Amino acid sequence: MASDVIYFFMVVKMKIIIAPDSFKESLTAKQAARAIEAGFMAVFPAAKYLCFPMADGGEGTVDALVAAKGGQRIELAVAGPLKTLVKAYYGLLDNGDTAVIEMAAASGLMQVPLDQRNPLLTTSFGTGQLMLAALDHGVKKIILAIGGSATVDGGIGMMQALGASFYRKDGHLLEFVAKEMAELERIELSTLDSRLQQCQIEIVCDVNNPLIGQHGAAKTFAPQKGATDEMVTHLEQGLLHYADIIQSMTGTDYRYLPGSGAGGGISVAALAFLNATLCSGIETVCQAMHFKDELATTDLVIVGEGSMDGQTLNGKALIGIAKLAAQYGIPVIAIVGIQGKNIAAVYQQGVNAVFSILPRVLSQQAALEQGELNLQHCAYNIAKVLQCGIILAKNY
Repeated sequence: MASDVIYFFMVVKMKIIIAPDSFKESLTAKQAARAIEAGFMAVFPAAKYLCFPMADGGEGTVDALVAAKGGQRIELAVAGPLKTLVKAYYGLLDNGDTAVIEMAAASGLMQVPLDQRNPLLTTSFGTGQLMLAALDHGVKKIILAIGGSATVDGGIGMMQALGASFYRKDGHLLEFVAKEMAELERIELSTLDSRLQQCQIEIVCDVNNPLIGQHGAAKTFAPQKGATDEMVTHLEQGLLHYADIIQSMTGTDYRYLPGSGAGGGISVAALAFLNATLCSGIETVCQAMHFKDELATTDLVIVGEGSMDGQTLNGKALIGIAKLAAQYGIPVIAIVGIQGKNIAAVYQQGVNAVFSILPRVLSQQAALEQGELNLQHCAYNIAKVLQCGIILAKNY
């Protein structure tokens, strides 16, 4: 009997899509997909596995689109979030007509040590430098992925790199950081790089948060970037003042526009000054990968990311994929690092079950370092549970 059961699982031919996002500061989406696949293959070796390392406007977007569209990755040094040089990159697609840029590559949180995280002092200047480099290649379109940033500077650093000037009330130029945003008096755009007028800019992101308010850039995201309560208040006041000046220049109120709080408010600068458009990161990536074509004939979808909570419902890749799978009646299992508050809400969005990879109480550093092993072990145990279910179904 035991040998019959073992043989049965050796030949079970399910089609399983593995489509995780990155586990931030621990695993790339590609590494996460491989760990999940390894765990499942130990139980279901005959299954067909399709790995789609996902990105929704954050880390991994460049690699996902370059791989899907046969593009080229360009590496260069730019100013990092702390103004020191960092190694960054962007992608060239469509025979060089399109550039895809990750804010995380130049201005990302992972580039700032834990003990130096202070969004009053970080800048998006390097992101603007990547855009300039893309313009030097003659691109006609820039896809700017703004997830994973270390900044809450409203895109001021990016705009300064592109040629804009921001003046304080005392007439001096504003620094590249959010600390002095409340002192902003005037914005000069006449010196912007003229090539931007002929370049289409598409902002892709994974959240719909507004610029200010309880769910805005400062109150929701700044604490994740190292801000204290006092810093959050300072940033909120600065962003509100910044929005007032932009409204006086453009006639448009961006304070509560969905998505305006993404990337530390960088989307506001792109929308107001660069005539950019906002797009869904997960839809952009899925379309490039022809994800829906494979989904239609799949038996199971496994998604994952570092943390899942109520915010996960707000445009995250995991939920976007779950909703697509639900259209085809395909079950979705989510594997996450941490389960946050309001986790039950995801069950209304197409996710059938959620598992945390943490095997015991761990320090943050240990959890990040052991992410790959814990993810693979969790995937293995999920596969074993599915194996039990198949045995029960076979017997009854």
